[in-house]
Amino acid sequence: MYYVKRDADGQVVSLHRDAQPGAEALSSSHPDVLRFLGHQSRSDEAFAQMDANLVRVLEDLIDALIRRNVLCITDLPMEAQLKLFDRKHFREGMQSHSLDLYQPAAAQQADSAFMATDWHELARK
Repeated sequence: MYYVKRDADGQVVSLHRDAQPGAEALSSSHPDVLRFLGHQSRSDEAFAQMDANLVRVLEDLIDALIRRNVLCITDLPMEAQLKLFDRKHFREGMQSHSLDLYQPAAAQQADSAFMATDWHELARK
């Protein structure tokens, strides 16, 4: 249980463990208490997770369109290209810590080196 004081607009301006004159008692799970403490609500967390999942879907969609020659990476603005390459490079780095049963380690390193070279060439143009 917390005791909150609100301003004229109804926003929580202070939070107390002990009862205070003019303070309202609220549970520790009350949305106003959580917001004041800087915690996201469950719906905010769920929405953020949905956004992260959608970004991954869009990234995979762009990769598929490029592989099928429907889209050329150079059709995208340079900022978008660099962001995509950053994410791809980061994902590849994360995957290097996991076991890949489909591709030998030497081939993985060669692919990574090739991609990094292409990325730096693109950034220079």
